[in-house]
Amino acid sequence: MRTITRATLGLVIATAGAAGISLAAAPAAQAAPQVCPALPGQMSKMSDCQAMSGPMGLALAISNDGGKASSTADNNAAPAAIAWGPGSSVTMTGIRPGLAIGIAGPGATVIVDGKNGPTCKGGMAFAGDFQTMQGCRS
Repeated sequence: MRTITRATLGLVIATAGAAGISLAAAPAAQAAPQVCPALPGQMSKMSDCQAMSGPMGLALAISNDGGKASSTADNNAAPAAIAWGPGSSVTMTGIRPGLAIGIAGPGATVIVDGKNGPTCKGGMAFAGDFQTMQGCRS
């Protein structure tokens, strides 16, 4: 179990690092992104992001420029939610072992519930869910 948790943590950190690098390269960033990480048994909350993790999960939520990101994890799940731009919304729920990522641009909505396939609506959006082995884009 520790190997799975360490591998999952590594992937979540790598994803957050990649998002951070891409954000740092953005020429017209208006405000610092809100980053909410949650290790096993933790919760992190800011005005536009929230991450909550059970005893065996890892959660990450990142929001910027009016986006809303939420991530909840347990049972060796590791969802990452990234909402970037006005009107963007990402809601991620990890209930089974596996990684999941959802990224929404301005006006887009992504929902991953861990049971059904992800949904992507509105503007540019992407989701990949290893819990259900499905994805979406819009």
